[in-house]
Amino acid sequence: MLQTAFGWLVMGLALGSIGYYLLAMLSALRFFRTRPTWPADFTPPVSILKPVKGLDREAYENYASFCHQDYPEFEILFSVRQESDPVIPILEKVIRDFPERRIRLLVGAVQLGTNNKVNQLVRLVREARYDILVISDSDSRVGPGYVRAGVAPFGDPKVGAVTCLYRGLTDESLPSQMESLGITSDFDAGVLAAWALGGVDFTLGTTMATTRRHLAEMGGLEALVDHCTEDYELGHRIAALGYRVELTPYPVYTVFPTQTLRDCFAHQVRWALTFRHAAPWKHFGLLFTHGQPWALAAAVAAPSGGFPRHTSPATLCCAARWPGRLASGASEIRCCAASCGWCRCATLSRSSFG
Repeated sequence: MLQTAFGWLVMGLALGSIGYYLLAMLSALRFFRTRPTWPADFTPPVSILKPVKGLDREAYENYASFCHQDYPEFEILFSVRQESDPVIPILEKVIRDFPERRIRLLVGAVQLGTNNKVNQLVRLVREARYDILVISDSDSRVGPGYVRAGVAPFGDPKVGAVTCLYRGLTDESLPSQMESLGITSDFDAGVLAAWALGGVDFTLGTTMATTRRHLAEMGGLEALVDHCTEDYELGHRIAALGYRVELTPYPVYTVFPTQTLRDCFAHQVRWALTFRHAAPWKHFGLLFTHGQPWALAAAVAAPSGGFPRHTSPATLCCAARWPGRLASGASEIRCCAASCGWCRCATLSRSSFG
């Protein structure tokens, strides 16, 4: 009796995962087919804020991409904590190479709390000239339409923040390819599912766009100096005030560092811990996003369960996973055998939101 109940419980979890995969697939199809209706002539001046620490891979190319924006008026503010930061020569080269752009480098920030990135952002906001603020991680790389796409939604007074999906640029190493695949197939799928179920109430670190007024209403960035999930909190607090957090389809790249499998694992553990801290119930819901373990458990606990073998929940769960991945951005998956005999899966550089 107990074994039968356990078998049906595991099978129910496998079926729940199938439901999640179908939701992610339909959400992606709907999201990428939706054409924005934001006013094209809404182009107020913008301050791009970039807190920086240390050297990211291809740092110059990342920073230079923000200087190539097809936008009438904007400034870029970089911030580092110490004069000894090795990234400063790179930032100075960017300033020299783009004299036509208004770029400033700020060194130092008041220690207001435990989150040094937010400490830097507080100073950047105070130094910024303009009311619309676009905050972006230092390892992000964008196309020339990035600022225009991120600012246009503010033409609607109901919008309080804007964020966007991102995808990975890797050095072709296995750990980086694994993380890139995870972002495209799992992380983005979860964001799109949340969007379809009522809209996102958070922002992502690659793009946190808002205005001074909305920041002031949520208590300013000073309210986040002791939070480790400032990107989630910023969007969440603005959404709690009754404003909409807009998710745009404009693609942003995250340039992954050269890393080992251990680095990759540590990064995933840190992400899981911060997500659990920020949104415990949503973190619990991740149980339904990893259907393959439940499918295997269902196959062991109840290999038939009254279902034909080719239509069992275990089989359907495995079959449903990859269409969802493809729809959420992994436009092409390749599997090539390495000399050691392992099967290596990697996403190609193109995704469906490019």
